[in-house]
Amino acid sequence: MSAMVGAAPARIPLGLKLAFTAFMAVMVPFYWITYGPTNFLYFCDVAMFLTLAALWTESPLAASIPAVGLIFPQAVWCVDFFATMLGHPLLGMTSYMFNDGIALFARGLSSFHLWLPFVLLYLVARVGYDRRAFAAWTLIAWVLITVCYWLLPGPPPDPANPNVPVNINYVYGFDDNAAQTLMPQWAWLAMLYLGLPLVVFAPTHWALAKYYGAVSTARNASP
Repeated sequence: MSAMVGAAPARIPLGLKLAFTAFMAVMVPFYWITYGPTNFLYFCDVAMFLTLAALWTESPLAASIPAVGLIFPQAVWCVDFFATMLGHPLLGMTSYMFNDGIALFARGLSSFHLWLPFVLLYLVARVGYDRRAFAAWTLIAWVLITVCYWLLPGPPPDPANPNVPVNINYVYGFDDNAAQTLMPQWAWLAMLYLGLPLVVFAPTHWALAKYYGAVSTARNASP
């Protein structure tokens, strides 16, 4: 009887866990074969793996790390997607979703950008927000930016290997066909290193901590 009383009920529905896992079981091998392993260094792909771990462990920290880093950028992706669909693209970051030269199946897999922010919001609402996520995701982002700039190819794509990702995480600008010319490259990198934590991650962190941080603290303190 005491074991039953002490057992914590699952906070995430099994159906969501299985559906997300099935999606990953299709996406990961397809991306690996089609684009290569470096594709998984995109912020959004790293977030997908963290989200998978969060679904099964129901860990506030595992859920909070991708939430603080991806909710805002993926929301921007959603806005650009619908604006492009209506014929008024904002940033052009989702134009590939309407490119008939890209297989419909591949574009369908990329639709996870549409629903990932809502899954992350649902997760932190259910398990709570861990304030350590801001520092953790900032460190992850800095490492990814460094690796993508110094070790991976920049624009334009290699004609011999057009599917190999270039300019991962926009370390050379928003155009995969040419590096940005608005500022010196060192300034662009500095903007990513400092601007992302200050302008993107920090406001998301404050909002999540305000609405879900108390829930996280209460649950983590429970015996």
